[in-house]
Amino acid sequence: MKENEQDRLTLSLIQADLVWEDVPANLKNFEKAFRDVPSELDLLVLPEMFSTGFSMQVEKLAEPMSGPAVRWMTRQAASLKAVVAGSLMIAESGLFYNRFVFAFPNGELLWYDKRHLFSMGRETVFFSPGNQRQIIQIKGFRILPQICYDLRFPVFARNRNDYDLYLNCANWPAPRQEVWDCLLKARAIENQCYVAAVNRVGTDANGIRYSGHSQILDARGRSLHEVAANKAVITARLSLGTLQKSGKNSRFYPMPTTSVSNFLLSICLSTCCSITHFALFAVPNLLF
Repeated sequence: MKENEQDRLTLSLIQADLVWEDVPANLKNFEKAFRDVPSELDLLVLPEMFSTGFSMQVEKLAEPMSGPAVRWMTRQAASLKAVVAGSLMIAESGLFYNRFVFAFPNGELLWYDKRHLFSMGRETVFFSPGNQRQIIQIKGFRILPQICYDLRFPVFARNRNDYDLYLNCANWPAPRQEVWDCLLKARAIENQCYVAAVNRVGTDANGIRYSGHSQILDARGRSLHEVAANKAVITARLSLGTLQKSGKNSRFYPMPTTSVSNFLLSICLSTCCSITHFALFAVPNLLF
């Protein structure tokens, strides 16, 4: 039987170098990169803080949801007839968020605010964490958006039978590239879902180097493309039929979605966060 077009999703990841704290230059460079995306496209994903790089200059660079970079995303979505997504600094009600924005061709905007802020990069000093997990629907696909450091928190990403694609945009440093590769495969296998993750390349103004390795994986953690360490446009066509067939062939019980299960999830999440914080900060302070 021929698969319904709503059950197929073509997405492209733009793996790019970012010009430090220069919004116009970054938007111009992405427009050039868009020339290499396929004409038939559903979703185009940019790296974390695609308009500025991973800067903490929120007072200078953060914009409202009516700001220039968000308006640019909306224009590009209309021009490409595809959803354009990526994270950027957003100022709202006196607070700042690392927000993963999804701009639809019809002008609709949906978003997810980064839940797990990166303390070692001082993100917790300048940004407020999001407090809601979001599911974004594009065609027949249910998408769980996450940002960079969220990748290290598997309970928060646990598939409750509510998503088909785990999507992460990041500025993930090169020294931890092997961790990135490993965790992405783990998220695909443990959640029986597609995984798409876009990272940047180049070196930022703080001397931090990024090696790309943007990836699109199937539910068994197998790559659907060649992994690149330089500027690249990575495209794959995903199929719900293939994903559902993969799930049926795997001997896993369905994830429970009861209120009791969600209550236990929240306890586990809080415990994991506490342990992680203790291991990263309290232990080094005690030892050194």
